[in-house]
Amino acid sequence: MLRTLLALALAIQPVMAADLPDLGEVSRQYFSDQEEQTMGRAIMRDVYADPGYLDDPEIETYLNQLGYKLVSVSTRNQREFNFFVVNDPSINAFAMPGGNIGVHTGLLLSAQSESELASVVAHEIAHVTQDHIARMVASQSQSYWPTMAALALALLAARSNPNVAGAAIASTQAYSIQNQLNYSRDYEREADRLGYEMLTRGGYDPRGMSEFFNRLQRANRFYDSSAPAYLRTHPLTSDRIADMQARSEDAPYQQVENSLDFHLVRARLRAQEDSPADAVRAARNVLKEKRYSSETAARYGLATALIRARQFKEAEAEVQKLLSGKPVHPMIQLLAARSALDAGLHGLALQRYQEGSEAHPGYRPLQYGHIGALLSAGRSNDALTQVDKQLALYPLDRRLWRLAAQTHAQLGHRLLSHRAQAEAAALSGDLIAAIELISLGIKAGDGSFYEISAAESRRREWQDVEKSQRKN
Repeated sequence: MLRTLLALALAIQPVMAADLPDLGEVSRQYFSDQEEQTMGRAIMRDVYADPGYLDDPEIETYLNQLGYKLVSVSTRNQREFNFFVVNDPSINAFAMPGGNIGVHTGLLLSAQSESELASVVAHEIAHVTQDHIARMVASQSQSYWPTMAALALALLAARSNPNVAGAAIASTQAYSIQNQLNYSRDYEREADRLGYEMLTRGGYDPRGMSEFFNRLQRANRFYDSSAPAYLRTHPLTSDRIADMQARSEDAPYQQVENSLDFHLVRARLRAQEDSPADAVRAARNVLKEKRYSSETAARYGLATALIRARQFKEAEAEVQKLLSGKPVHPMIQLLAARSALDAGLHGLALQRYQEGSEAHPGYRPLQYGHIGALLSAGRSNDALTQVDKQLALYPLDRRLWRLAAQTHAQLGHRLLSHRAQAEAAALSGDLIAAIELISLGIKAGDGSFYEISAAESRRREWQDVEKSQRKN
């Protein structure tokens, strides 16, 4: 994400400092809803293209499930959200325009309970629902920003890695931008209060918030001038911690168990660390020494590491143990299918994908794997049936559109393949690529009159949107 900082440093001109607006006022004079959505799409285009983005459907699905559980109990739940994962060991999470919320893998691994993780996510959701970024942008005349694109880059840089962003921006005349993009203490208190309410309504332990920030504050004492990334954009004070603790003390005690999903996601992340051999060794030691909160998750982590190390016989032995538990979790069913596929057992893999898809029809990572396995087996028509069925349910899923593009390409449908690629590009925020791709499809000339007309209509729609964005 930080490769854009040099361009940012050259693009941004001096910015006059201004007081932030009153908390009761959400000004849209310089930052409309449409501009926020445009900025959000521009940011996500860079996020998806960056190697720091963790393209892991299982972890992203879990994070979106947790996030939307909190959104559903928010007082302003009409907003759309998108939760994504950044492969970075630092403890950080950040909210972006358009309801985009990023979480670092370091935060997922450092949270000692699901309630702690939920407390940070709830806090970020509150920043979005309360329009804190819009308020910060509205505190300055838009004439001081060279383009909305430059502002999008500034927000992405400052939010995703404030340590590096601060160092890069300091070398320019735009250092004041860094301060403007850090949340004020008033915003932080407001996000604390609303995040706490989401935690309690969502069934999480409200003490998770004070416990997590207490630990961050203690860790901060060992960092000298380089505070944890989260603290650079979320100023933490003893008053805020005391307020969260006081709220927690007044709440009735309730023991909240961590979900199996939480344990499986963390085990999956650990199994992907270091070399495959080191990951296997670490996972074996966890089981041998019983250093786990969930034996199921520990075995899942070992099986994942064994597949990475291509030790398929040992992986299958662990998979069999996992499959003996009932009901079978969708992440375990997917692991079992992937283990068979990677071992070259295509028939067994397809059987497991079929069983998993039928048992968990709403779990999209299983559907992705099933469609991919059908394509690998050359069963293009079956893959097309599956992908069309899923797109009818989830038409805004960019991963499904990519699979549709592969399916149509395998069937020799050039227009439909390019059209599907274009849809995936548009959903990833890259309208220019979408227009180019769909134009190639129209030129292919192998579609029906209806398919060509639909593609031309879609191209005009994207051209109008892209033209409107360039005016901003």
